[in-house]
Amino acid sequence: MSFRLAAYGVCIEGGRVLLACHTAPKGGANWTLPGGRVEQAEDPFDAVVREVAEETGLQTVVERLLGVDSRIIPAAERAVPGGSEHQNVGIFYQMRITGGRLRPEPNGEITESIWTPVADVSALRRSSLVDIGLALARTLPATGHVAPVPVGGLIQH
Repeated sequence: MSFRLAAYGVCIEGGRVLLACHTAPKGGANWTLPGGRVEQAEDPFDAVVREVAEETGLQTVVERLLGVDSRIIPAAERAVPGGSEHQNVGIFYQMRITGGRLRPEPNGEITESIWTPVADVSALRRSSLVDIGLALARTLPATGHVAPVPVGGLIQH
């Protein structure tokens, strides 16, 4: 089984959430939260600030830890054919924008970032990470954990 530790930024302002369009090298795109892999020896707190800046061009500060999500993606549902099961542990932070301008990720897979009304998110083809991050931001559970988000239809791994 492969494993990934990642940190994601949930930026909500004026009823809109910041989303990033992830376009896979072989085609296909879906909306996700800005964020990504925590590098070896990197603190997730620092990783989320770095990832949001790299992917969107925006500078941010962490306002609070929202929670943690751990999910196993079955081998048959992975985008990588012939791969094994994969565990993704995502740490979600509430972020505040402090500067910068939206832009695509230079030489990366984030081709666009936009502010989307939260009410419009359900109509988008998106990663389950979006729903998890919004649920954490909306409910602020004391445990930092929300129920798993079912995958299918417009919601992808």
